[in-house]
Amino acid sequence: MTGTRQADPTAPARAGGWLRDQVCEGLRDRIITGRLKPGDRLVERDVAEEFGVSRVPVREAIRILIGEGFLQAVSQRRIVVRRMTRQDVENLFDMREALEVLAVRRAAERRTDAGLDTLARLLAEARAATEDGGPERLSRANTAFHAQIVRMSRNELLVTTLESLEGRLRWLFQQVDEPGPLWEEHRLLYEAIGAGDADAAQSLALHHVGHYREVALRLLFED
Repeated sequence: MTGTRQADPTAPARAGGWLRDQVCEGLRDRIITGRLKPGDRLVERDVAEEFGVSRVPVREAIRILIGEGFLQAVSQRRIVVRRMTRQDVENLFDMREALEVLAVRRAAERRTDAGLDTLARLLAEARAATEDGGPERLSRANTAFHAQIVRMSRNELLVTTLESLEGRLRWLFQQVDEPGPLWEEHRLLYEAIGAGDADAAQSLALHHVGHYREVALRLLFED
């Protein structure tokens, strides 16, 4: 005798969450890569048609992107791509300086062979993107390199805090116009972490964040 198969009551919620995440990632990518520009308006109906979903996951994705700072509700019915201010960018770099510098130190102290192998692979991918990739591929590769360092810190609070900033950090990497020097700084970070030299790794990370704070502010806000 076979039993009656019970429907999974959580299936609709999981499906809805998947659709929301797909819309969220798609819109986020369009903003990061400049296909959606500051001031562009998002209309729920149009976004739903583009992604082939109902308005519910679109509404939820928009709520997430407002929380991340990518979108802005200028009125109840008008949602636009938010323009990053100088203070927004300064705040992001303040967070990077506070959290990533610590993560680099802990990664050097707590490194493992497996973690270093992954970091080496991501460094090689970033090198390939530097040589022949476009800005989008390069920003993804560099974001992945930094994310691996954070994972190597083995501090779950650091990991979850920086994951919430990943989209905005990828947007920052998209602004960089010095891919060669950026990769070289990443190579030095990798070597210091691999050697277990926490002091050198921390010093390099502090310089790295400070250098690219200057680059980003120059590109975004200076004529």
